Amino acid sequence: MAGGQVAAHRAFLLCNYLLLGAASGCIFLTISLRLVPSPCGLLLIFLHALTAVFAAAGCSGSFTTPAAGAGAQHTAHTTGAVLTAIFQGAAAVLAFTRTADFLTELRSYVREEDGTVIIRLVGGLGAAIFVLEWASLALAFALRLSEDGGEEATDSGEYTKSLPSGYHV
Repeated sequence: MAGGQVAAHRAFLLCNYLLLGAASGCIFLTISLRLVPSPCGLLLIFLHALTAVFAAAGCSGSFTTPAAGAGAQHTAHTTGAVLTAIFQGAAAVLAFTRTADFLTELRSYVREEDGTVIIRLVGGLGAAIFVLEWASLALAFALRLSEDGGEEATDSGEYTKSLPSGYHV
């Protein structure tokens, strides 16, 4: 790996570790709202758990290396990570803009003032997750692209970037 790739790989791992921590924090904050009988609350906990699973899978590094047969796994991981990022962003916007309505829909058993604070904390972590997820996806794409296509010298001494057939438009 070149120096730039090492730095990108470290940044990718840092993003995934931060994602894992933020998603775990969201899970514990959401559980503290006592949402178990609510279907919306269970979906919110499932969203945070799914985010944690994709972050842990990203930490394994198997989705950024172009190994044989890893293309389908990379596509599934990328698709899932994009969807969780979109839903995390939507949940964060709801938590900040419609806190009282969001708390009512979740049917929490905690006091309204405490629930408002917890929902806003979850919204802040959701916004951080949204940003970190997109940064992680961009770094994963850059790592995979740099390992797939390399520079080749032509007869005249110029360097051209050769992309694999999967990246041609």
